[in-house]
Amino acid sequence: MTNLDRFLDNFFNARIAAQWAPKILDGMGVTVLLAIAVIVAGLAAGLGLAVLRAMGVRVLNWAIIFIVDLFRALPPLVVIVLIFFGLPAIDIQLDGFWAAWLALSLILAAFAEEVFWAGITSVPKGQWEASRSLGLGFLVTFFLVVLPQAIRMVVPPLVNRTIAITKGTALASVVAVPEILGAAQSAVSHSFNATPLTMAAAAYLALFIPVVLAGRWIETRFAWKR
Repeated sequence: MTNLDRFLDNFFNARIAAQWAPKILDGMGVTVLLAIAVIVAGLAAGLGLAVLRAMGVRVLNWAIIFIVDLFRALPPLVVIVLIFFGLPAIDIQLDGFWAAWLALSLILAAFAEEVFWAGITSVPKGQWEASRSLGLGFLVTFFLVVLPQAIRMVVPPLVNRTIAITKGTALASVVAVPEILGAAQSAVSHSFNATPLTMAAAAYLALFIPVVLAGRWIETRFAWKR
């Protein structure tokens, strides 16, 4: 057997691919479900924190800034491991899926809050003044005038952040979540062949290339016209 034959047998074995394809497909389903749950929770929490920060309560703002900076600084893998192995010490038991969801959602929320906050603070002061001069209160001005403009401005960076955190779902494999990478690693350990890893790479490409292209379209769609 030549080196090329050995390479093809180890990474592109048709028999192994057919045998483990259902498991990889199941992993894709778990990855999609986890990614959607993280994006929804993370963006909603980030927006909520940014809105609370805009209320101008100093003590609350300090707490938000501390929490946001903490989760922006911590590596996602560390957060997942701390939640999965640490919470049982206080009698809170989460399985791997929900531990990964909570960790990645907290991290996305931290980054999203900063993005939303940047959008809010970038709205020209004249928008506030014009609205208040018409007799609109602070909350009405904020929610009907300022926040819609801020959200429009931050759509492109938020798309990039959600794509990045979605790729982070692969880290869930360290807590035995059977997403794509976890399913592939399990298949490799049973088949003693690396073909499932090649299949996992193809599965990630199949998932993320459309996501990246959609992100490109969204960035163009919501970009401010000069």
